[in-house]
Amino acid sequence: MKYPEFVKKGETLGVFAPSAGVGRKLNDFNKSLIQLRLHGFKIKEGQLVEVNDMRSGTGKQRAEELKQLHHDPEVKALLCAAGGDFLIEMLPYTDFEELAAEPKWMMGYSDPTSLLYILTTKYDVATLYGANAGSFDLDELPEWLMAPLDLLNGNQIVQRSTETCDPQFRNGPAIYETENHWKSFAGDLNVRGRCIGGCLDSLKDLFGTPYDGTKEFIQRYEQETLIWFFDIYSMTAENVYRTLLQMKSMGAFRRHDVILAGRVLFPSSETGMSYEEAFTRAVDCKVIMEADIGHTYPRMAVVNGGVCHLEVTGTKGSLAFELKEEQ
Repeated sequence: MKYPEFVKKGETLGVFAPSAGVGRKLNDFNKSLIQLRLHGFKIKEGQLVEVNDMRSGTGKQRAEELKQLHHDPEVKALLCAAGGDFLIEMLPYTDFEELAAEPKWMMGYSDPTSLLYILTTKYDVATLYGANAGSFDLDELPEWLMAPLDLLNGNQIVQRSTETCDPQFRNGPAIYETENHWKSFAGDLNVRGRCIGGCLDSLKDLFGTPYDGTKEFIQRYEQETLIWFFDIYSMTAENVYRTLLQMKSMGAFRRHDVILAGRVLFPSSETGMSYEEAFTRAVDCKVIMEADIGHTYPRMAVVNGGVCHLEVTGTKGSLAFELKEEQ
């Protein structure tokens, strides 16, 4: 696994818009950039970032924006501006071999899953899942939101589940009034494994395409435990179930592997199936649900392709990554 160079204080983050532009929420986005600057980073924006549209540009334009920032010697890491629905349109125009030849950290979550997953599975480059450039629009960053910045800096940290969470979608600030209980269907765990995953809503559209590196990744790391992490935005329980069966038929899951599934932001069911049933019926490996992964608050940052120490005791859990280049 290739680990890009970590970013030092005072160095530049390149922000690009592979999916939606941020023009509709520009004030919040600028507030987020202020926080990034306050924490020691310089910012260089691509030309499509502030577009007010769910498509920041054509697929070709978005790929060109990424290419320009990747080639810029001042830019030390690449941050996706926001999520959305249409990143997949830029994949035919994206030169992944070029990105992998001189790897820089790429960070994002939700729709940017596609870029991260392809780079990690097909090209063996570690990426960072858990925050977009527009995710830091708070007056003060909580510890969980500092985690992706710490990892970009190469700081060794342990991310621990909190006492409370906010599983709801809100237009305003999060309200931490719900008890944060991880649900392990395998009892207490202490596992060292290699993380791979992202937003399942996006992943399902990659499987079986020329961009899908799942089988290659599994073969490369067949001697290791895999820790699959799944962020589910709005898939029905039935759609999750079918996608897991699809992945199982691809050979994605083995008995000694682990699935870490986050809280679903917009849960729904067509037949009355629960998400617990979807996971436990579909796979034979160890399943942990309601974890701090994904679109609800708080959420943990994950080094995609990185080796992780996962501990689950009762209803609490923690993640710690080995931040080094592996030989």
